[in-house]
Amino acid sequence: MAVSVLRSTRTPPEESALTEMLTASFTHKWRAKLTEHIPPGQLGRYLLVGTWNTLFGYGTFALFTAILSPILSHGYIYASVLSSLVNITVAYLGYKWFVFHTKGNYLREWTRCIGVYSGGILIGVLALPLLVLIIRRKTGLVGTAPYIAGALLTAFTVVYSFLGHKKFSFRTPA
Repeated sequence: MAVSVLRSTRTPPEESALTEMLTASFTHKWRAKLTEHIPPGQLGRYLLVGTWNTLFGYGTFALFTAILSPILSHGYIYASVLSSLVNITVAYLGYKWFVFHTKGNYLREWTRCIGVYSGGILIGVLALPLLVLIIRRKTGLVGTAPYIAGALLTAFTVVYSFLGHKKFSFRTPA
């Protein structure tokens, strides 16, 4: 009969406390470094407006996809472009009035927003068919693949657009 030796996998309390302290310190420094150039509350307001924009944007994409797909081959691509133009204007107003609080310059800032979002739209239009194809082949979800792909592209757009708007669209002179 073999005798097994059980070892404790628990770390001593001192090591656990040290690990937690180092992790908390690292997390605090990392978060501070990422947000040091963002005025207090701006990121939270951006995320709030961004949540609305995401829901509204995805809703218009889904609506236009449902309308255009029976009429046009690859209607989801046209739906993506069309919904993006509507969503840019809605997002622009939310960011201008609620997040960045800029005054005047409506046409210049809106044009810059179009510029920031155009890069995202271009990437989306190029990536969307590829993602749809991959999702259809890997999962067999033929009808819902455009909706899933559209949702996946949203995550990229959130990060890209915040940086673009912060540094370009609503940049205030120093």
